[in-house]
This record gives sequence, structure tokens and C-alpha cells, in this order.
Amino acid sequence: MRPEPSVTAPRSTGLVLALLGVFLMVVMMDNTIVNIALRAIQEQLDASNSQLQWAVDSYILIYAALMFPAGILADRYGRKRVLLIGLTVFAAASALSAFSHTPDQLIVWRAVMGLGGAVVPPATLSIIRDTFPSDQQGRAMGIWSAIGGSSVAFGPLVGGLLLERFWWGSVFLINVPIVLLAGALAMWAVPESRAATSRRLDLPGVVLSVAGATTLVFGVIRGGETTWRAWNTTGLVAAGLVILALFVLVERRRAEPTIDVSLFRNRAFASGTLSMALAFFAITGGTYLLVFYSLLVRGDSTLQFGLVLLPVAVGSIPAALAANALTRARGPRFTVLLGLGSLTAAFVILYFLEPHTPLLVIEGALLLAGLGIGSVMATTTPLVMAVVEPQKAAAGAAANSAIRQIGGALGVAVLGSVYATRYHSGVTGTLAPWTPPLPEQAQDSLGATATALESAARSGNPGLVRAVPQLQDGATHAFINALRSTSSVTVAVLLAGMVLGAFWLPARTGGDTGRTATGSRPGLPLQEARDTASADREGDRDRDRGRTP
Repeated sequence: MRPEPSVTAPRSTGLVLALLGVFLMVVMMDNTIVNIALRAIQEQLDASNSQLQWAVDSYILIYAALMFPAGILADRYGRKRVLLIGLTVFAAASALSAFSHTPDQLIVWRAVMGLGGAVVPPATLSIIRDTFPSDQQGRAMGIWSAIGGSSVAFGPLVGGLLLERFWWGSVFLINVPIVLLAGALAMWAVPESRAATSRRLDLPGVVLSVAGATTLVFGVIRGGETTWRAWNTTGLVAAGLVILALFVLVERRRAEPTIDVSLFRNRAFASGTLSMALAFFAITGGTYLLVFYSLLVRGDSTLQFGLVLLPVAVGSIPAALAANALTRARGPRFTVLLGLGSLTAAFVILYFLEPHTPLLVIEGALLLAGLGIGSVMATTTPLVMAVVEPQKAAAGAAANSAIRQIGGALGVAVLGSVYATRYHSGVTGTLAPWTPPLPEQAQDSLGATATALESAARSGNPGLVRAVPQLQDGATHAFINALRSTSSVTVAVLLAGMVLGAFWLPARTGGDTGRTATGSRPGLPLQEARDTASADREGDRDRDRGRTP
């Protein structure tokens, strides 16, 4: 019989869940809170479009890739201890990000923020699994998922409130007092837990996972910045895929891998993580671009943009809370496909955005997006965690969260690249006759165009001043067309995910007919199903080790 993880009794499960929710909200908000400040960062730090993408993706990539080792460290040295250390690093890097003087400094400190924040999802989710009774875990994970999904909207809302009164760095500095206060309470209230057996850190796996994901995303962003036909674009993408393939081969042959790749042989784990990754691809990449539509096309303030995104939170919270009951009644396949369908409908509506689209239409689309992300996240999280052994809870949660965040990073990279390519080709004919006096980089993005035209309006060049309104209209038209291209890509990705999910997602969980959420035989109790899945993974690893020279 396997040893159970070590855990001390909590003082109050309600307080524990509240504190874990605060920590998750803070680090998840930083996936999107930076979006609201992109326009100010571009102006005040003179950042290019690719630098803005890296300001977003440097955090997401490190945050995602380092969840693997973070989960192992949390299992080995204590989940609360590693959680508090990571939050300390996160808070310090947040302060340094706030006072960056160049785009490169911001990118570096955002990466360090990701380093600290990487421990939060696996540690908090595994603490929930160890702290709460089994009959309460589904609801607790549903609340955890609702918090994670709503962060997509609360990030820009909080950022908008801050930017109404303070400079762009305030969106990072706000993390410091929140982490200090909640961390002090957590030292007293949150129980310590660790795995019964310690695992060694898989350094080759960590290096390969970080290198592969970073190279792939860098290649995608580079494609939008230059051209997809360049060898240093397709070459980077190919190299990233090769490194990730090598990562899988190496992990299959290691006794204590960074991520147990045999988990992906389990239908529930593989389909659940893929569904969540696709949902975050859509919502993260979509909100990254929506900020420019709101601020530069509609003319909203930063606070108004935060309020525009509020329906995402309004939809995600009740959807996440209802997903547990809906899954029990109709099964995970139905609930996840319903969520992906809601997201797809949202981006179909956003495809038809015009400069003067009624706000009610936009809010309706974002409400559908919130319902979708809440349903998918709250259903897939317990689905994939059910197949993970208790002593590897943090490592399993890390794999689940990391793949979700890599989906978000690829959303920003891919959709940002499509946008950059389409916008540049669409606006070149409009701006080329005026380049110079307009700078060539004005063709890179709508933000760069707007900055150049604002300067042109004050230039005193009569011909250029008269041409500014026409140039603005041309830039807006090019942006709307580019936005439609990104919506088309998003809808295509989500439809592909729905087709795969219809065949791959388990129809029922627990003792229902068919293969269960844990991939076990029908009719098995949950714990026995977990033990069966565990034994299958051990057999897979034994066979892999037998092939090792």
C-alpha cells in the first residue's frame, strides 16, 4: 500500500481556501493585468510590438515551464514553505518591474515574476487536495477554478482602476502589499503538507522544457515581426518542436521525470489538459488584442476597458460553480464541449466587430466567453487531478497548470503574430506615401501608428496634418481586418478542439458506464480507480526503464 502524503490539520478550511484563492488570483491576474498597461508602456518605454508581446509572454512562459520543477519541489520540501518562498520572489520582482526604465528590463523582471509565481498553482491545488475531505474537494476545486477563470477579467479591471490615478508601474506594484498581508495570514492558517516519498529534481527535463517552449514561442513572435519565409523564423519554430520532442523522449526514460508523460496515455488527463489549453489559447490571446480595439478604436479609458471585460468574470464564476453538478448529471464531455462551444460563439460574434459596434453586443460576447472558460476550467481540473497519485499532487497540478499557461502563451504569440502580419500588410499602402516623415515602425501595430500620427498632428507640416484623419481611418480599417483574421484562427482552433473532445473526452466519471475519468474500468470506486491508474503508470515506467541502456 502506498504511503499517504504528510499533512497537518487546518485551522479553518474556509480561511485556507480564501487565502489560496488570493494567491492564485494575484499570479493569474498578472497574465492579463499587463494588457491594460500596454499602450502606456509602448509610449513611455518606446516599446515595439514584439517587445510588448514579450512583456506578456516572458511571464507566462517562465510561469508555465517552471511549474514542473516547482511542483516537485513543493512535494519534496513542503507545499506551504515553497509557496511562501515563491510568493516572496514574485513580490520582489513585481516591485522591480514597476520601476523598469527600458522594455528589456521589464521583460527580464516579468520573467522573474513568472519564476516566483510558478509555484502557486501546483502548491495551492495540492494543498486543497490534501486539506479538504474527498466529498468537498470537487466544490473546492470548482471555487479554485472560478477564481482562476475570473482573473482574466479582474486583471484589466484592477489595472484600469490603478491607471486612472497612477503610472503604468502601479499594475505590478499592487502585488506587493497583497502578497505580504495574505502571506502573513497563510503562515498561521495554511497547513503544511508534503509527499510521503521525496523525488529528485530532473534538471535535464527542466532545461529541455524551458528551452523548447521559449524557442517555439520566440519563433512564432518572430514570424509576425519579420516574415514566415525567413529561415530564422521557421528554423526557430522547428527547433522548438524538436527540443520538445526530445524532452518527451528523455522524460519517458527517466525514473523520476519532471512530468510523467505516461499520464498523457490516460484519456481523461490528455483530453482535459488539451481542452483547457485551447480555452486559454483563445481567452488570453483574444484579450491581448481586445485592449487595442477598446483603447484605440473605441476610444475607451483604461477603466472603461476593465469594465468591458467584467462580463468574463460575471460568466466564469457561476459557470465554474455549476460545472461540478452539471458534470455529475451529464458527464465531463458534455460540460467541456458546452464550454468550448460558448467560447466559439463568443469569437464568432467578435469576428464582426466594427469601430461602432454597440457595447451590448461586445458585452454579450464576453459573457459567453466567461461562461465557456469557467465551464472548461472547473470541469477539467478535477478530471485530470483524479488520475494523479496523492504523493505527486503538486507535480500533477503543475503539469495541468503549465499546459494551460503554455496554451495562453501560444495564444498571445500566434494571434499576435497573425495580427502583426495582417496589420502590416493592410496599413502599408496607406502609410507608405508618408514614410518619411512618418517613421517606418509606424506600420508595425495600431499603437505605433497612433503614436506616430499624434506626433504628426503637432508637426506643423500642413500636408501631413491634413492627411492625419484619412491615415487614422486607414489604420483603423487595417486593424479591424487584422482582428477578424485572429478571430478566424481562434474559431478554427476551438472547433478543432470540440471535434477532438467529442471523440476523446470521457462521457462519464466515477462508477458510470464506459471508461471513467481516471481511465479505469467501469464501476470502480474513485480511490480504487486512482490505484489502478497508478499501477498502469508504474508498469509503463518499468517498461521504459527496461529499455534504458
